[in-house]
Amino acid sequence: MGHSVRDLHDDAGLSPAEREAFQRDGFLILRGFADAALVATLEDVAAEHLRREIAPVEYEADLHYPGAPESRSAAGGRTVRRLLQAQGRHPAFTQWICEPRLLLRLRQLLGPEAHFGDGHMIFKPARIGAETPWHQDEAYWDPGLDYRSLSIWVPLQEAKVENGCMWFVPGSQRLEVLPHRSVGGDVRIHALEVLGADTDGAVACPLPPGGATFHGSRTLHYTGPNRSEIDRRAYILSGGLPAVPRTDGRSFPWNDVKQTARQVRADAN
Repeated sequence: MGHSVRDLHDDAGLSPAEREAFQRDGFLILRGFADAALVATLEDVAAEHLRREIAPVEYEADLHYPGAPESRSAAGGRTVRRLLQAQGRHPAFTQWICEPRLLLRLRQLLGPEAHFGDGHMIFKPARIGAETPWHQDEAYWDPGLDYRSLSIWVPLQEAKVENGCMWFVPGSQRLEVLPHRSVGGDVRIHALEVLGADTDGAVACPLPPGGATFHGSRTLHYTGPNRSEIDRRAYILSGGLPAVPRTDGRSFPWNDVKQTARQVRADAN
């Protein structure tokens, strides 16, 4: 059975087949999701904030992904990888997540109480943009809570295998959260990689600018390195139902042992 892909030119919401595909595969592909004017605005904001390095940001070298510059002083090390807290950067971000057509699709997939959180811009600079290892988003979160959530990934340029488009493992959303570790086993690194996951049958999801992928919080996903001559930029938005407490004592020991700058800031708050 094919994975659901559709051009989006109306506000009728997701079809029954698309909703079924998301439940079956753990991800959904929509082309033409964000219109050209919005994509151009987000691209302009991203370019200006990147140029000025407007905080909060994370640098390519800070994330220590495989193939990334070893330090900020290395070539490409001060290239911004993420612009955090997108909604505070420009009214276009807030206006978009308030659009009824966007909220409708979120609630069709998760339920009528679902709402959006904040988003961020993520970049893979040309030639040096490192891969993001296979992982499940929920592996980063509080293990004492139960989640029903998803992420929407929108490229601002064409996303291809060569520049780091999204990959997913169909059906992996039905797994529990698998064991993870900090990338390379280095507890100073915030980024996680899954251990021992079966990624055979993974599906690449190339997209035009303004297309989108939706994926659940346990869906295994990955983006490859950017080996092209063009920077790859994308906007990531999260949404979900309110998290509820678990009573099974679940733990994520890979987060307990982290010694990252991000974890130090979190522990101080």
